[in-house]
Amino acid sequence: MKEKTGMFVLICSIWLSLGVFVPAAVEIDASKKRPPVSPYIYGQFIEHLGRCIYGGIWAEMLEDRKFYFPVTDEYKPYTKLTDQPFPVVGSSPWQVMGPAGSVKMETNDPFVGVHTPLVNAGSGIRQKDLGLVNGKEYKGYIWLRAPKGKGEVAVTLKGGEGKALIRKVGDKYRKYEFCFKATESTDKGELEIAVNCAACLIGTVSLMPGDNIRGMRADTLAKLRELDSPIYRWPGGNFTSGYEWRDGIGDRDRRPPRKNPAWTGVEHNDFGTDEFLDFCSEIKTEPLIVVNTGLGGPYEAGQWVEYVNGAASTPMGTVRAANGRSKSYAVRWWGIGNEMYGPWQLGFMTLNHYILKHQETVMRMRTIDPSIKVVGVGAIDFKIEKHFPGEKRDWTTGMMEQCADSMDWISEHFYCQKKDDVPTHVRLIPDNIHRIAEGHRNLRGKLPSLAGKDVRISMDEWNYWYGPHLYGELGTRYFLKDALGIAAGLHEYFRCTDIIDAAFYAQTVNVIGCIKTTKTEAFLDSTALPLMLYRRHFGTLPLEITGEVKDIDVMAALSADGKKITIGIVNPLAQPVEVPVIVKELKLAERGCVWTIAGTDPMAFNDESAKTRLDVLKKPVSFDGILKVPAFSINVFEFSF
Repeated sequence: MKEKTGMFVLICSIWLSLGVFVPAAVEIDASKKRPPVSPYIYGQFIEHLGRCIYGGIWAEMLEDRKFYFPVTDEYKPYTKLTDQPFPVVGSSPWQVMGPAGSVKMETNDPFVGVHTPLVNAGSGIRQKDLGLVNGKEYKGYIWLRAPKGKGEVAVTLKGGEGKALIRKVGDKYRKYEFCFKATESTDKGELEIAVNCAACLIGTVSLMPGDNIRGMRADTLAKLRELDSPIYRWPGGNFTSGYEWRDGIGDRDRRPPRKNPAWTGVEHNDFGTDEFLDFCSEIKTEPLIVVNTGLGGPYEAGQWVEYVNGAASTPMGTVRAANGRSKSYAVRWWGIGNEMYGPWQLGFMTLNHYILKHQETVMRMRTIDPSIKVVGVGAIDFKIEKHFPGEKRDWTTGMMEQCADSMDWISEHFYCQKKDDVPTHVRLIPDNIHRIAEGHRNLRGKLPSLAGKDVRISMDEWNYWYGPHLYGELGTRYFLKDALGIAAGLHEYFRCTDIIDAAFYAQTVNVIGCIKTTKTEAFLDSTALPLMLYRRHFGTLPLEITGEVKDIDVMAALSADGKKITIGIVNPLAQPVEVPVIVKELKLAERGCVWTIAGTDPMAFNDESAKTRLDVLKKPVSFDGILKVPAFSINVFEFSF
């Protein structure tokens, strides 16, 4: 080992004389292992916000299919992001096809919600801006009633072949199905519903790609499977503090449409509890459900646990069975609200109020199912005094003092803006993780309430958050420099396995997401790549590392079977780097491999026109004590020993 170290010094001297950047040697001690990496570090978070669920995961193509907004003669559907490809719908997206006044909203005995459109004979409604792929099949249905009988309705898809002619519409609601095949690829398809013979009420309408998987987009699911996250947090986020979960169960066409309680647009309630749990089953992941402790309360949370986990003989288990699922879902992880410390949150409250609500909610939920694991709301640096004068504690300290016996994890959140300097930008993520972890370590040393306890951190929202909304509300684009920061963040999580048990990248699809979708395609954004790479190939037994490495982030871990070592190197610099590495206690094989994400431009990105501009590339590599990495790169080396 001394001979190798001497050789490194000689080589480094030569490099320096040639003007090559040389970091100090990195020493990896294979005999000093940190606690194992929890698979939950690779968690994901989805919320009913923007195009994360509707337009991202859920396959429904029609906006406002239940007519939350009244259909009027004035057609101005988009109210926000009107200069972007995915504007926000703020009024009815249905355009009247007949004369003024030929469509009115009937409030007497509506099919769903508070009103139903009544369309006169000779009129109709259409929805524009539908995404179609040439040759692809599209399936849908419509609920119709002709109050006076003898109705006739024609449904056509502009950009598709065929027409669905529905005759003899009666005076009772009935569901009629239709199917089209697209004859062109376009984002300007239109669904037209023309009423003949007699006025008709239109209850709900639906149109989905024929390859949807139980209502979910097949292309998005394929990318989610590549991501392979072991756990998903849902339904929020701020959304959960105003969410009535009972709105999202039962017959989807009869679930009421609502104003999104936290964000813009309509909550269709098409993707509810059963759909989320079906989603988790489909992509083979574990669910974490966050209950409403904002406008909701303990009784409602207990009922939700019973609906999900109770036997079919229990009151809410009976409801679940009637909805098609007799067997318990056995969901283990439950969050007790979201960011209840913040004035932006529905039901925002004092720390003492939340402590009482947390304890009562957990007691109610565990009375229903004692086996559940719960996540309390934390905020290590949030000083309550600025909102409630006289309260000196930070939120996390108060929770740890009073609720350590009634939670298994405590949540922490952080988001980062941007820095123009790439190394500084990259460090934003790991520095925040380190800050929060250190705060919790300090609490463990000074709070008597934590003696003998092991309440670990669930970093259940973390990410960069900046830039224009190109993929709908909060649909920001990510760049190579963001991917570098996410990789460095993973390295920091591996250094904090003593205190951090879970991390949920926020959010998965479109909304500050690592997967983006157009109307007809899904692709991996830059930040998905390190999450996938480390999930698939990085070890699970982190090792101690010493050595000064300015700007270069290095982490190492053994594989679960103890037969391989993986070494991660994040280089945020504009030049390639050759890193001297000493591995103590192991003799590595001379040949191995490396997976690399790299580019010459830190602002490189993937989009619908170049879906793999940034990608993970694998190649063989030799180990002679030097690991070479490109500029602006993420690298995971693997060697046997």
